Amino acid sequence: MTTPSRAASRIRRLSTRDVIVVTVGVALAVALDLALIWGPTLASAGLSGTDWNGVSDLRWVGGRNFAEVAAEYPPFWTAVRNNVLWLGFLGLVATPFGLFCAVLLDRRMRLSRVYQSALYLPVVLSLAVVGFIAQLIYSSDYGVLNAVTGLGVDWLGDPSINIWAVLAAAGWRHVGYVMIIYLAGLKAVDPALKEAAAIDGANEAQAFFRVIFPTLRPVNVIVLVITVIEALRAFDIVYAINKGRNGLELLSVLVTENIVGEAGRIGFGSAIAVVLLVISTGFIVIYLSQLFREDR
Repeated sequence: MTTPSRAASRIRRLSTRDVIVVTVGVALAVALDLALIWGPTLASAGLSGTDWNGVSDLRWVGGRNFAEVAAEYPPFWTAVRNNVLWLGFLGLVATPFGLFCAVLLDRRMRLSRVYQSALYLPVVLSLAVVGFIAQLIYSSDYGVLNAVTGLGVDWLGDPSINIWAVLAAAGWRHVGYVMIIYLAGLKAVDPALKEAAAIDGANEAQAFFRVIFPTLRPVNVIVLVITVIEALRAFDIVYAINKGRNGLELLSVLVTENIVGEAGRIGFGSAIAVVLLVISTGFIVIYLSQLFREDR
């Protein structure tokens, strides 16, 4: 039997070199986090109460930018509606379909590795690349969809339908992302639970919804947060298609247009960024509270 003194003596002590390496590594990570994340965040929060174009002197205007965003800036509410549609589509269509694909692949069906790779392939593409692919499919001049169907629909130019066309392209990528997360969660489910449900006479649907799905609660929380973040930070795909205009306005696009675009309204754009930050922070707090609760 190993005595406490012997066990303690076997614990490797950090040398001076190890301490220096760890300190430098942590310091660099913290410095990058402060410079690239918290620095711009705090700067946006401070600039949201100013009237500044990047050249003139800073002029404090308080909450006027927020009042103007809500009452005198029509693209804001269009962008809010589109972000809500984005969230609804990803949460109610793409995410359940990704779960469905994960359940099928978890059954070790034939060629499951091939199907898994095919579904996950879009995830390795950026949304900007997905936007270019969407142009090749939906373009009214050279698009594959019109060439095959002969409909002649302006999928990307018609504000009443282009948001749905783009959501289908974004959902294509989101399905693979959700599928791989749920597949990992399903692989971790104790097979004894499935056997117990089968012994009790539950069919496959009852066993999944009453036994397996409740055990995926931590995975569900992660997927929910990822879905919300994906819906709020969506930018690349609409900007690649038409710079987020003509029916494809999003909050992230409005922030970019006002801060670095021709408008040059850094204070006004920062106010929109703060609104987006507050919405995102709410879901992140829910996720962290759930994570800490599971740890306890």
